[in-house]
Amino acid sequence: MKFLVATHNPGKFAEIMEVLKDLEKEGHLFVSLREIGIHEDCEETGSTYEENALLKARFYSHLSGLPTIADDSGIQVDALEGELGVKTRRWGAGAKANDEEWMDYFMRRMEKETNRDARFLCAAAFAFGKEEHCVLAETQGQIMLRLEASISPGIPLSAVFKPKGFNEVYSALSVDEKNRISHRGKAFKALKEYLHYV
Repeated sequence: MKFLVATHNPGKFAEIMEVLKDLEKEGHLFVSLREIGIHEDCEETGSTYEENALLKARFYSHLSGLPTIADDSGIQVDALEGELGVKTRRWGAGAKANDEEWMDYFMRRMEKETNRDARFLCAAAFAFGKEEHCVLAETQGQIMLRLEASISPGIPLSAVFKPKGFNEVYSALSVDEKNRISHRGKAFKALKEYLHYV
């Protein structure tokens, strides 16, 4: 079966495919929005990660006619309560800011904060016709005082988020390690189990 992975973000697409590669070995095919020539953006009007993930999955499934996988993710930072969440990429410097501009704004906002606790959340969704499924996962950790790894394209916060129980930020972990404990890795592992039966 052919699935569409509905993200314009190359960093997210690479992470998702690392988790789903076992399904490729079973004969499933995964294509990106770019590969099939879809450039439209889905308006994220939901108030939760699950609502936005399902909105995107439905929107791109309707456009493509394919079974579609999508996600919505964000970070909740205790010191910036209520500011990020589902608005994470659109917050601060804004959705049009590049990764470096966005991170510069974020780190300046965090400069004087002593409470560095944060959690990443990810909802992974599937939609095709009337069939829908969505799962939510989270990873707790802390925001570091400075970048501790290079910025990964599309996922800049990975350079400063250190998951609980680990000595390195997301970006410094191996792909396997990150997928095992990250919010996105956990969400897509759970969704992968569902996709076995689609």
